[in-house]
Amino acid sequence: MSNDKESIFVINTLQKIMDYKLVAIVRGANPDDVMPIAEALYAGGIRIMEITMDTPRVETVISELNNAFDGEMIVGAGTVLDVESARNAIMAGAKFIFSPTVNTETIKMTKRYGVVSIPGAMTPTEILTAYEHGADLVKVFPAGTMGPSYIKDVHGPLPYIPLMPTGGVDLSNVREYFEKGAVAAGLGGALVRTGSPGADADLQAITANAKRFIDAIEGV
Repeated sequence: MSNDKESIFVINTLQKIMDYKLVAIVRGANPDDVMPIAEALYAGGIRIMEITMDTPRVETVISELNNAFDGEMIVGAGTVLDVESARNAIMAGAKFIFSPTVNTETIKMTKRYGVVSIPGAMTPTEILTAYEHGADLVKVFPAGTMGPSYIKDVHGPLPYIPLMPTGGVDLSNVREYFEKGAVAAGLGGALVRTGSPGADADLQAITANAKRFIDAIEGV
C-alpha cells in the first residue's frame, strides 16, 4: 500500500469514527456470540465496533466480521498491549487499534501499516505524548474517574488533540462528553453486556440500548 493510499485509508476511517461518534466495545465475548451482537448493534445504528484482544480466536472473529459487513461496520481491535498483538490484529483486518496505555512502539507500528491509532491516556502529559508520537485520536481512559468536564479542561491547553472518552461513559453523561468537546466515545458495558447475549431477548435489548445512545447524542 502506498503512502498516499495509507493516508486516505486513515483519513476515511478516522472520519467515519468521528461521524458516527459511538464505538461499541465488545469485551471477552464467546466468539460464536460476536456476530449476533454485531448484527444487533448494527440494527440499533452503531457503525463502529471494537473487539478486545482477550476474545478467544480474536483474529478470526475480526476477519469474519469484516467479510460479513463488507465495510458497513468499521471493525477494530481493543486492549492491544504490544506491537505483536497490534500487527496480528491488523493482519486480520482491524481498521483501528485501541490501547489502554501509551505504548509508543505500538503507535509507530500501527501507523506504519496505515491503520488508525487510538492509545489510551489520562494526564495531559500522557495525552500529548501519545499525540506527538502519531496517535490519530487519544482515548481518555478511564474517563469516568474525571467526568465530562475533564475533556474541556484538557482542551484548554491542548485544543488541537481529538479526545475520545472511554470507561464510565453511559446514557446519563454521553451527551455531556460531546458538549464538552469529545469527538467520539467508547461504550463498553453500558451498551453491550456479553454475559448471556445468545437469547433473542438479549439481542433485542442490545439493539434498543444502541438506539437510546444514538438518540442521546442527536444533534451534537
